[in-house]
Amino acid sequence: MSKLFEPFDLAGLRLKNRIVMAPMTRSRALDHVPNAATALYYAQRASAGLIVSEGVPITPEGRGYLYTPGIYSEEQLKGWRMVTDAVHAAGGHIFAQLWHVGRISHVSLQAEGQPPVSSTSAVAASSTSFAYDDSGVAGQQPCSTPRALPTDEIARVTSDYVQAARNALEVGFDGVELHGANGYLFEQFINEGVNDRDDRYGGSIENRLRFPLEVVDAVSEAVGSDKVGLRISPFGRLSDMGPFPSEAATWLAMMTELNKREIAYLHLSDQHTIGGEGIPDDVVHSLRSAYKGTLMAAGGFDKASGDDAISSQLLDLIAIGRPFISNPDLVERLTNEWPVAPPDREAFYGGTESGYVDYPRYRA
Repeated sequence: MSKLFEPFDLAGLRLKNRIVMAPMTRSRALDHVPNAATALYYAQRASAGLIVSEGVPITPEGRGYLYTPGIYSEEQLKGWRMVTDAVHAAGGHIFAQLWHVGRISHVSLQAEGQPPVSSTSAVAASSTSFAYDDSGVAGQQPCSTPRALPTDEIARVTSDYVQAARNALEVGFDGVELHGANGYLFEQFINEGVNDRDDRYGGSIENRLRFPLEVVDAVSEAVGSDKVGLRISPFGRLSDMGPFPSEAATWLAMMTELNKREIAYLHLSDQHTIGGEGIPDDVVHSLRSAYKGTLMAAGGFDKASGDDAISSQLLDLIAIGRPFISNPDLVERLTNEWPVAPPDREAFYGGTESGYVDYPRYRA
């Protein structure tokens, strides 16, 4: 039997299999509040060993895309309680992915049209946000020029993460995943080519890792390290993340620090399936050798490649994204070697319940 379908102990949370539904933005929350369709969408996919929710902005400041459900208002919390109850009733487990996009945002999404925040005041070249144009029409907009967070304001952003994590556990999430991948706020501090600071959050590897590790520590203290995951994208190039001289050393230093913290898991985002570059094979093996905790990755896995990665002990869990969109019963399809239906790409983002909760289960 494939190891994909074996149970797994995730920091005390018993997963019924090693397949994780990867986080995927769907932009269906027209008022930024999860609703009954959101609950149905996730409950339909609860046969995954673990679901990681779509990116959930921790504050309005952290939002870079319209129609994404936040986790900071009472209405949003009520909506997420409906989601977690539905997933648990269906026998599943779900973590909330906590999201702050940093400079990958637009002034139309920010309070009073203020600039988004980042490690830097440099704009993310050739990057877009899903926001409003000057006429109030929604669409892809060039990212706005950010303001660099002053040193004494960084603690406030850390506190925003902590409050979001507390909110998530309060409404029934089994844990939280900190979104540190794909060029968002964490990476804007980590990347030496983006981070141009001269304070204790810039310059050396230790300084550039300081902010994300402070968030990991603060959230772990608030909700328990066994309920905290972290997603990163080493050597990722999305959202104006260019190469930098200390790149390999930076990510290996991150592994050393994470080993000290005993979080629930580390999640690698391989970007070759979402328009970016893949993590080099030698880097994945280096990270696996350096990191002693539970490791998962997302990057176009199917049953055979996922089973190989687990059997070789390269990974402990396999995260799968887009096939879950069009196959709510993906685990059952993989188990029984039933056909996997292709998704409707036109319905990935925004729109109605069509292409969201209306994909059928397989009928033999």
